[in-house]
Amino acid sequence: MAVITLTSDWGKKDFYRGAVKGAILRQLPEAVIMDISHEIPPFDLNQAAFIIRNFYSNFPEGTIHILGINTEASIESPHTVVFHKGHYFVAADNGIFSLIFDEVPEKIIELDIIQDSDYFTFSTRDVFVKAACHLAAGKPIEELGHRKEKVMVKMAFQPVISADLIKGKVIYVDRYGNAFANISEALFKSTVRNRKFVITFRSPNYRITQISKSYMDVHEGEMLALFSISRYLEIAINRGDASSLLGLKLDTSVLIEVE
Repeated sequence: MAVITLTSDWGKKDFYRGAVKGAILRQLPEAVIMDISHEIPPFDLNQAAFIIRNFYSNFPEGTIHILGINTEASIESPHTVVFHKGHYFVAADNGIFSLIFDEVPEKIIELDIIQDSDYFTFSTRDVFVKAACHLAAGKPIEELGHRKEKVMVKMAFQPVISADLIKGKVIYVDRYGNAFANISEALFKSTVRNRKFVITFRSPNYRITQISKSYMDVHEGEMLALFSISRYLEIAINRGDASSLLGLKLDTSVLIEVE
């Protein structure tokens, strides 16, 4: 039996998460259901994609990921299931797939599922659960609808790059207050190479001139920069909240100047 994960913007106050889990268990009582996050800001595809692209590969191949963010279907954003790198993802094709993957998914199927309910406001329960249980039972993805060649493309903000400068921005802040910029480790290495550099943000007074390996590389309360498992530049404070103390909010500019 495959694992089914749930990622959404429902929060924990309401009944949505329970309704989806119950619908899965009615069809597959032995299902293994894993909550990833339900605290994504409403309709925020960028935040959702950052979380999803950083967790899914840790699950075994064959895992089915239900993505409950902005799920209402339209002609432009139909309900879709994709297969990529051994995993299944069920969502509305509203741009989220293009934000999760750096390439076109291996298989893209537009869902053709008749829902049991006459209400069209809760697609995750009424459509996505059926697709997920179909896949969890080992049935072919092709039976869920018709094949498409591409997904809707939603462009994430890309850093501005020159020979001696990378200009990015904060794209995610975790619960510890660590701020992640949209500057990948690969981009950093290819631009900076072995030259000296300085990372600045908000004010020239906030300067970091080296990449650390761990939070404990600096004294408690000091700021640092490192590349963690996300492979994106992370600005943190050892045992502190960098977002609050340094004013690092979403969309705050982060500069890397090569000397």
